[in-house]
Amino acid sequence: MTVLLVDVANTVGARPDGWWRDRAGATARLLDRLAALPGTTPPGPDGAPVPVVALVAVVEGRARDVTAPAGVRVVRAAGSGDDALAAVAAELADGDDDLLVVTADRGLRDRLPGTARVAGPGWLLAAADRAGG
Repeated sequence: MTVLLVDVANTVGARPDGWWRDRAGATARLLDRLAALPGTTPPGPDGAPVPVVALVAVVEGRARDVTAPAGVRVVRAAGSGDDALAAVAAELADGDDDLLVVTADRGLRDRLPGTARVAGPGWLLAAADRAGG
């Protein structure tokens, strides 16, 4: 069983669709798409099935006040989103479930627990599309 931990700012910024004009709106739309993932088993970055049991999304800045859709736990970073994500990853890595962190940020990847797996935003967006999100 896998918990997805999502670097939302990094994922929103992965597609140049005008997100910079309305960061909160782009974040809300992304979270709505991702809400379809818990309970599904998409192919993982390596092709092996990923049974998603939970989705945790870290939001920051202007997007901090977005409404969390059902099925998505939103962590609202008081300061740095990277700091909040690294802290949540450390907490989740101690659990019984596998942890798959979604980010393209190389510096952040270096701060993750050694047991965490990593995927890029492109994988997540494709998985959400397949799930109907």
